[in-house]
Amino acid sequence: MGTGLMVVFSQPWIKELIVSTTKTIRIAVFISGTGRTLLNLIERIADGKLSAEIALVVASTPRASGLQYAEKNGIPIRIIEKKDFPDDNAFSETNFAPCREFKVDYVVMGGYVKFLSIPRDFHNRVLNIHPSLVPAFCGKGYYGSLVHEAVLKYGAKISGCTVHFVDDEYDKGPVILQKAVEVRENDTPSTLNDRVFEMECLAYPEALQLLAENRITVEDRKVRIRQSPRE
Repeated sequence: MGTGLMVVFSQPWIKELIVSTTKTIRIAVFISGTGRTLLNLIERIADGKLSAEIALVVASTPRASGLQYAEKNGIPIRIIEKKDFPDDNAFSETNFAPCREFKVDYVVMGGYVKFLSIPRDFHNRVLNIHPSLVPAFCGKGYYGSLVHEAVLKYGAKISGCTVHFVDDEYDKGPVILQKAVEVRENDTPSTLNDRVFEMECLAYPEALQLLAENRITVEDRKVRIRQSPRE
């Protein structure tokens, strides 16, 4: 995150370069439910800890309770339901059309549960966060509490969250960063979820801030994070 970087890098020229090249990125947040991730990003932006502007919220259902956060903060909303489209391609294209209209830099999946095909012009511009350490406990059918149930049933000692770019397969895109959480003997899916979500609240803004500071490149499927921005 931006404030932490000022402590890590002692060379004055690196500090100045990071500050001068950081831009405010425009993001669209896609939601399907409570909007906890959306709220976290709104709060991080308000605190000055994330150099971003939420230009648009897209919901897969009008019943998504997270829409209240967009309404309260005056963020434009689009509700696009899959049942209204004949196939996945038409549904996907309609979701990305307003992102182009609002000139967003990145699309952020925040508890969005519908499958989307990623258009060519949004390659490595769509992010998701998954509540496990990918490639463990991920893929089709692994979402929400089902992930934590699987972790506990398997007897894993460590779980966590993964921020990754989105491609056309579930949870297969290049990994940007991960944060680990210890699995405790007395954990339930609910208690594990709570601790993993605490890490999500740190990991997602951190990944977005790296993008705002122009410090990420993708080579093949490996994400490289530079100490200083690319000129």
